[in-house]
Amino acid sequence: MHVKLALGPLLYYWPRDTTLAFYAMVESAPVDIVYLGETVCSRRHELRLSDWLAIAARLRAAGKEVVLSTQVLIESGADVTVLHKITRNTDFRVEANDMGAVHCLASKTPFVAGPHLNVYNLPTLQWLSSLGAMRWVMPLEMSRDDLALILRDRPANLQTEVFVYGRMPLAFSARCFTARHRNLPKDDCQFSCMDYPDGLLMRTREDESFLVLNGTQTQSARVQLLLAELSDMHVLGVDVLRISPQATHTLEILQAFDAVLKGNQNAAQAQQSIAAYLPGEACNGYWYGKPGLEQLDSIKQVAQAALA
Repeated sequence: MHVKLALGPLLYYWPRDTTLAFYAMVESAPVDIVYLGETVCSRRHELRLSDWLAIAARLRAAGKEVVLSTQVLIESGADVTVLHKITRNTDFRVEANDMGAVHCLASKTPFVAGPHLNVYNLPTLQWLSSLGAMRWVMPLEMSRDDLALILRDRPANLQTEVFVYGRMPLAFSARCFTARHRNLPKDDCQFSCMDYPDGLLMRTREDESFLVLNGTQTQSARVQLLLAELSDMHVLGVDVLRISPQATHTLEILQAFDAVLKGNQNAAQAQQSIAAYLPGEACNGYWYGKPGLEQLDSIKQVAQAALA
């Protein structure tokens, strides 16, 4: 089985030139699938749909599979209009991130069921497959054992994708928390997100990293890192590994995962090589059915987690 690397949609708001340069780099990066589009906030206008389509065309010419991701939280008629434009496109596959997108795509064209569709059991997955889902992205808080249970009887030819690296998108809201942090209304946010290319870190009163604010999205402060778990995923039958873009060193992260998949480096070596590139402390708790912010490193800890 050939496990593919995917670059998830850009979750942050970067200047236009920065974004274009980033995806120019991705053209030659060791990644098989690239997700494109604005999934967090419709007020982010540095790139319009036409720009994303132009990037998609260049990436496809470079040999990448391109998927257009839809917005997670649809709030206005304008959002619905953009959703229809994305789902009606005939050039690129679409990742549906809400049930409205699923409705637009169902029984019309194969699509990717995104991580925010709340697929936690086999009947739901079978239903989405019957509507045309050709790949699904495991919810971030699902454990390895729950995934194994689903994969035991998953529909034939349905690919499975797992979020293996990045700050985890945990929740979405109609309120913009970044604007609220600056005492600005959402409708006059002054595009505050652009000042935080990896999100705005929140700390507790004890000065511990807590959450990251990213406009209407709340993320984990810690970084999900599942390098050591890749061999287990291979055994389970996972098809695609998703890496979330970050402001710096995304290429090095992709190269580390690629090296492990190709057998050029073991997981411990790769993890050590990228340790300095993580924007926060690593975590892998959700994979082991533990609180997501936990980091289980040793074989002993993993065994204890399984018995807990």
